[in-house]
Amino acid sequence: MTDVVIRATGLFTPSQSISNEELVAAFNTYVAKYNAAHAAEIAAGELTALTESSAEFIEKASGIKQRFVLDKSGVLDPTRMYPRFAPRPDDALSLEAEIGVAAARDALARAGRDAADVDAVICAASNMQRPYPAMAVEIQHALGIKGFAFDMNVACSSATFGIEQAANAVRSGSARSVLVVNPEICSAHLEWRDRDCHFIFGDVATAILVERADMGERGWAILGTKLATSFSNNIRNNAGFLNRCEDTDPDARDKLFRQEGRKVFKEVCPMAAEHISTHLSALGRAPAGVRRFWLHQANLSMNQLIARRLLERDATFDEAPVILDQYANTASAGSIIAFHLHHEDLAQGDLGVICSFGAGYSIGSVVIQRR
Repeated sequence: MTDVVIRATGLFTPSQSISNEELVAAFNTYVAKYNAAHAAEIAAGELTALTESSAEFIEKASGIKQRFVLDKSGVLDPTRMYPRFAPRPDDALSLEAEIGVAAARDALARAGRDAADVDAVICAASNMQRPYPAMAVEIQHALGIKGFAFDMNVACSSATFGIEQAANAVRSGSARSVLVVNPEICSAHLEWRDRDCHFIFGDVATAILVERADMGERGWAILGTKLATSFSNNIRNNAGFLNRCEDTDPDARDKLFRQEGRKVFKEVCPMAAEHISTHLSALGRAPAGVRRFWLHQANLSMNQLIARRLLERDATFDEAPVILDQYANTASAGSIIAFHLHHEDLAQGDLGVICSFGAGYSIGSVVIQRR
C-alpha cells in the first residue's frame, strides 16, 4: 500500500479581530435597545427580557478571549449584528474561495510545491458559499491546478474527513498530491444576538497538503484515519434551498447556528475520547504513547475533559495545545490551526493525533508520526 504523508499545512488569518470586551459592549447595547423597545410586552409577560453578557462569562464558559473576523464593523453594529460583505460579480473570485486560496498558497509554499505538483482539491468546510459551481473547483481554477475537485461538508469534522478522502485518493493511485482546503466564514452563520452562542465562532482558512510519501523527505506519515457519525439534532442549522418553498421566515432563528450546549458537552466528550482510544488501539498504540493531541477547538472544558479521559490525568498545554482563546471556534479548521502552530518542535518518530468532532454528530481522527 502506498505510504501517505501530510507534507505541509497553510493558514489564512483575517486582519480584523474582536475582543470579548468589544463584543460584549455591542451586545449589551443591542440588549438595552431591545428591552426598551419591547418594554410593554416584557412588563405584560408576553416577552422575556434579554440578559446582558460579560467578558468574564464568555471566557469562563468557553476559554475564548477574542476571535478573528472578515468584517468587524457589521458584527459590532448594534442595529445589525452580522458581517457586511460586498456582493461580487460572477466573474470575480468568491470570498470563500479567496481565503481558501490564501491558505492553500501558504501550504504549497511551505511544501515547496506549485500547481503542477497537485492533482486534486477538496474543499471541506462547515458551510459553502453556494451550492454550485463547487467552491473546490473555483479554488482549483484560481490556483491553476489540473485534475479534479469537489466539496464536502461534515460540519466541524470536515477537515479530518477530508484528510481521509485525500489519503484514500493517494493510496488508490487516482492522485499523487491532494490539497484539502478548509475556508470557514463562521461569522456569517452565527446569531450574534444570542447570549448563549454570540461569542463562539471566528473566521479563518486552513489547508493541508496530502501526498505520496516518496515525493519528499519531510512530513508526517499518516498511520491511520478513523471516521464515525451518529445522528443528533443538538447542533443544527436549517438554512437551505428549500426554505423559499416552505414559506417560512428567512430570518427565523433556526436558519442560523444553534445548539443544546450542555447536551453536546455531555454526549460528545465521551464519544470523542472513546473514538481516539479505539483508533489508537487498532493501530497497536496507546494514548500514553502520543506526544501531542491536536483536538477540535470548540470549548476549553471539552478539550480538557477528553484529554483527561485519554491520559487519566490533566494534559499539559504542550500535550494538547489550545488556540481557541485567540481564534475562538473555527469549525473544521480548529484542529488544523492547532497542528499548524504547534508541531515544529516534535522530533522524528513522535506520534500525534489530529481529532475533530461536531454536528452530526461526527468525529474524525488522524494518527500521524513525524518522519
